[in-house]
Amino acid sequence: MYNFAEKSPTMTDHPKRNTDQKEMLHPRNKHRDRYDFPALIRTNAQLSDYVSLNQYGDLSIDFRDAEAVKVLNKSLLNHFYGIGIWDIPKGYLCPPVPGRADYIHYLADLLGEQAEAGVPMGKHIKILDVGVGANCIYPLIGHKEYGWTFVGSDIDSLALKNAKSIVEANMLSKAISIRKQSSISNIFTGIIKPGEKFDATICNPPFHASRQAAMEGSGRKWKNLKHKKNEDDLLNFGGQNTELWSEGGEERFVRQMIKESVQFASACKWFTTLISKKETLPGSYRELTFHGATAIKTMSMSQGQKKSRILAWTFQNSDTKTI
Repeated sequence: MYNFAEKSPTMTDHPKRNTDQKEMLHPRNKHRDRYDFPALIRTNAQLSDYVSLNQYGDLSIDFRDAEAVKVLNKSLLNHFYGIGIWDIPKGYLCPPVPGRADYIHYLADLLGEQAEAGVPMGKHIKILDVGVGANCIYPLIGHKEYGWTFVGSDIDSLALKNAKSIVEANMLSKAISIRKQSSISNIFTGIIKPGEKFDATICNPPFHASRQAAMEGSGRKWKNLKHKKNEDDLLNFGGQNTELWSEGGEERFVRQMIKESVQFASACKWFTTLISKKETLPGSYRELTFHGATAIKTMSMSQGQKKSRILAWTFQNSDTKTI
């Protein structure tokens, strides 16, 4: 534990100093500044057990320590969004809060493009989170930032149980509902009810094609953190199998999502998904054009060295265009 009475050193959010790391986050993202660890500790005293001076003399946590990262997430969610109770089962995906917030803000821009009043706010905006996960991050941030209502779906029973417990513990059941996807072959079918309308769907798809590929990907993350790894580390760094990989990987999953979205063209204004691999985009564009999408948009996001993008499409506009 660091004695904060000794000095007030520079604060950082990564073992390697990079003052420009967050400059590319969305302008409305509350996490553009470097982590203020003393302030976060005042919100959650438990975090002090994991904060110390790194090799640059900055306050930080050990990002190789899964428990430290989870406690940091708890602190961020409490400090910035008023989420007082949050936890995830061991081995489940512990997402970076700043990156998840970015998706929500870019989605808000998308929904506000044709709105005279700008970014739409309030409970009348309804979002479907495909693969809500045990962490329930997107609905929590989206509701707290914009007052939107959410439906979160997942195929993992334990993830759904945990997400529901987070919602109930924070008294958000009127704003966030959790539904189980009973078929591994379906994405929207069985979740979107007859006559139900959504303003948008969001998704962070499993981007690996196999368990081995997921382990190799996690291994590269550990290597970047200069950590001697074992198989448990590899499996626990990034999440459960349904969160990390599916047969055919990201490209096949997204193509299936596109095909199925056609059936719900009138039920949703915008379908969106994260795309982690730029190689996924060309095939997705061809699939969307083939199925008659009337507008296709790609929004770039970045956090430090991590680059990703949001692919959005609709069947409800009149003129087909790709941006």
